[in-house]
Order: sequence, then C-alpha cells, then structure tokens
Amino acid sequence: MALVVERKATINAPAPLNAGTEHHARERFMAKLAFLGLGVMGYPMAGHLKAAGHEVTVYNRTPAKAEKWVAEHGGAAAPTPREAAQGADFVMSCVGNDDDLREVCLGKDGAFKGMKTGAVFVDHTTVSAAVTRELAGEAAGHGVAFVDAPISGGQAGAENGQLSVMCGGDQSAYDKAEPVIAAYAKICRRLGESGAGQVTKMCNQIAIAGLVQGLAESLNFAEKAGLDSASVVEVISQGAAGSWQMANRYETMAKNEFEFGFAVDWMRKDLGICLKTGDEIGASLPVTALVDQFYKEVQAMGGNRWDTSSLIARLRKLG
Repeated sequence: MALVVERKATINAPAPLNAGTEHHARERFMAKLAFLGLGVMGYPMAGHLKAAGHEVTVYNRTPAKAEKWVAEHGGAAAPTPREAAQGADFVMSCVGNDDDLREVCLGKDGAFKGMKTGAVFVDHTTVSAAVTRELAGEAAGHGVAFVDAPISGGQAGAENGQLSVMCGGDQSAYDKAEPVIAAYAKICRRLGESGAGQVTKMCNQIAIAGLVQGLAESLNFAEKAGLDSASVVEVISQGAAGSWQMANRYETMAKNEFEFGFAVDWMRKDLGICLKTGDEIGASLPVTALVDQFYKEVQAMGGNRWDTSSLIARLRKLG
C-alpha cells in the first residue's frame, strides 16, 4: 500500500527541478489509457487524465464529440470501444446505464475483445451491482481485472477534478487503478469486492434524495411564510441544517432555475436501482420511494432534464 501512496503523490506533484529519481518514477508510471463515454462527466475526466501526462484514446457513441475532445486536449479518438482499448493498460468508462455498459464491454466491437491480458477496466457509470458482478466475471474470462468506481460530485466536481469515487473489486486491481483515478478524485476508496462501489453509490443517492426534498420543503415553507429565503439560509446553513445542496443550490432554487446539475431522468434511473436492490436485500426505503414518485411528477411537468433541485418546482405548482 505504501507504494500506491507514493505513486499517487508523484502523479500529482510537479517534476522536481533537478529531474532526479522522483521525476523518473513519475515518468515510468505514465500509462496508456482508453476512456469510453464523453458525456458531461466523462469529457472533463478524460481531460484530467491527459493533463496528468497519460496517453489517452477516447471513444464516444457520437464521433463528433470525440473529435472535439481530441482537438481540445490532444490524444486520439477511436471508432469503437475495441479499438480504443487495444494495448491500453487501463480502460475507463462513463456511459448511461446497464445496457450501455454491456454494449461497450461485450458488444460486437466491445472493449473486452480489445483489451490485453492484465489490463484493468474501471467503470465510473452508475449501474446495478448485478451487472457489475456479471461484467467482472466476463472480464476475468478475458484475463482482465474489473473495478466498479461510480462517482459523485456532479459536473462541477468532474470539471474541477474533485470527485468522490467509491470502488469495488479486487484489492490488487484497485491498487493499480487508484493512482490513475487520482487525476480527477478528491477522495477514492475501495469499499469491498465487486459491486461494493455501486452499492455505496446507492447509499449516496438515497441520502441525496431525502436531503433535496427536505431542502425544497424548507425553502418553500420560508417563501409561504413571507421570509427572505437568502436570510433564512444564511442563518440555518451555519447550524445542523447546513449541507452541500443548501450551499450550492438554494440560490438557483429560489430563482426557479434548474440547469445546474444531475438530471431528473438520471436520478430516477438511479433511484430505481436503489429501490430494486432494497427489495432484494430487505432494506426499507420509504422516503426514497416517495421522492422517486415526486421526481416522476417533475417529469410530467416537462422537467426530465432539470436538475434534481427541481423538486421545489413541484411544491410551488401545488400552491
């Protein structure tokens, strides 16, 4: 483990002026990478990997976005996941859902068919633990390690390299991948075997769902009571009610602006995974189930692509 910490430090540190031993260790660690999926999260994440000095080849279902990324960052683009993965030490993915992930891994031109023995596949998509375990088994059959590594922190976290990364998989595979993930992580932890990262991401989404609904109700209550919401938040945010959501979303919620974060459609996808898993393991999720239905109402209002703070729009509509 000490070696991993040392690698992480040298990857983030500037090269010493005397270009001594530490610099040479940093040079040796630079890896050949593929990044599959250049959405609002993947695009900047791949950019951080290139900025860290890695050799990066990107793939995106819409080729124009991959070409734009190359024009901006350098590196190369490939027409298929298989070609992007050829010769790579690490293949990172950040796509949409279980089916999208299966396709980029196992499809006709899937990444597993191009990956070399001993390479590591790191999946940043939020998917079910079941598909993660399925793909980890498939990867093993190809001589490839698989780390599930869903992320939290939103678009701003991806752009600023400040994501929370929750991982599952073999310790040895995690130890190899962690210094690479460090390019865009504020914190990165292994929580257990394959699927543990995805289950931890479910915990994250469960916590957020209830918190955002509580914040929406609090702000709506303040408005109905004739209070100035900014003044209310200034006071209560300094006590036990304070949260990231309050600090970063209350102003836009007050203005009825919902174009600043994770989309409702994606949140409902994630909450569906949470609720299904809750049924499977016998965990009661009454608040999560209720908030999921509130998001369904937001979708009916046309808010599919609004960010998750749009729960307050539903309350305002109710009067």
